[in-house]
Amino acid sequence: MSPADAERRRALVRMKGAAGGLLLLATAIWLTCVLAGSGHGAWVGYVKATAEASMIGALADWFAVTALFRHPLGLPIPHTAILPRKKNQLGASLGVFVQANFLSTDVVSTKLATLHLGHRVGEWLAAPANARRVGDAVGAAAGGLSEVLRDDDVQAGFEQVLLSRLRTAPKAAFFGRLIDIAAEGGHDQRLLVEGVHALRRFLNENKAVLRDRLSQESPRWVPDRVDDVIFGRAFTALLKFLDEVAADREHPLRRDAAARVRTLGAALRQDPEMELRVGKAVEQVLDSVAVRSLAATMWNTAKRNAISMSADPDSELRHRLEESIMSLGRRLRDDPAMQAKVEGWIDDAVRYVVHTYRADLADLVTGTVARWDADDASRRIELQVGRDLQFIRINGTVVGGLAGLLIYTIAQLVG
Repeated sequence: MSPADAERRRALVRMKGAAGGLLLLATAIWLTCVLAGSGHGAWVGYVKATAEASMIGALADWFAVTALFRHPLGLPIPHTAILPRKKNQLGASLGVFVQANFLSTDVVSTKLATLHLGHRVGEWLAAPANARRVGDAVGAAAGGLSEVLRDDDVQAGFEQVLLSRLRTAPKAAFFGRLIDIAAEGGHDQRLLVEGVHALRRFLNENKAVLRDRLSQESPRWVPDRVDDVIFGRAFTALLKFLDEVAADREHPLRRDAAARVRTLGAALRQDPEMELRVGKAVEQVLDSVAVRSLAATMWNTAKRNAISMSADPDSELRHRLEESIMSLGRRLRDDPAMQAKVEGWIDDAVRYVVHTYRADLADLVTGTVARWDADDASRRIELQVGRDLQFIRINGTVVGGLAGLLIYTIAQLVG
């Protein structure tokens, strides 16, 4: 029993005591009048009639209230213990009532329109504490999802979605378009310059190795001094040439390289033979063990990161997520058009759920009541309304007494 139910039970016991106390008081007054007789004056008859009528009213209303929930005094009197006997019919009627009067799309839409959910949700999300709570929930969900998903299923899905897409796509045309985009942005020239600089560094770092190689290839009768002079001049000329290529955008080599890049891009996009060659090469790459293990590697990395970030509320991703949530909340709070759009989505979703599942939702009420034990259901209902029903007993005692007094008075006047 919940604390609220315990408090309801205490209130019910107090009201039953009050109603029962009034009955005992009326009974005591009636017995006193009976024992006193009529020798004490005419007023005894008025008091006795009032007390007698109060007793009758109290007993009648006690019977009526008790008959709702159980057999009075345990006697199987017909048409008593109504709630235990009619529990299932009551549940069915309650389900029909809820479906007809509450689970209506118009009723739900009208209520939603008064809630202004778009503004309220935006205001809630804009608060940093609430954004952190949403971030915690998203982080926990990401970590839980990564644990639930099977690694083999994720890898198979990756291969089916990505690799199959790569196999069916026109590969040469794709690479040709990438080359065209790189050329239009000047990236091919920047790549060429970086290559020239890398070659220059390579030559400087391996100068001694190249000099030794020249000595091995040079005839024995050529003096080492002559080899040094030849190598020095050739090496210097080569470095100077590389510097000129890197510095001059209009250098013939760079113009020739740019033309060859454009020619390669056009060939990849237009030449069927190039498509076959590139497609075969890509197929070989996709069929390699390294690529097939890429899915598992990517998933394992993402899984570790998701678990790590979901457990760390101070991670960069969590901070960015919370900032995004607050930004969305501020926009939703301050933008009436966005509020109307969100409220329209909510209204459509709720109307669909109500229209599609209203019978199932109503059956939830019916099924829940049907699963209750009859006596337990009676006790549950009595806890909710029993205290108020005790006022019927109190009112019956008071009103019965007044009615008895009025009847006795009229009888005395008429008699």
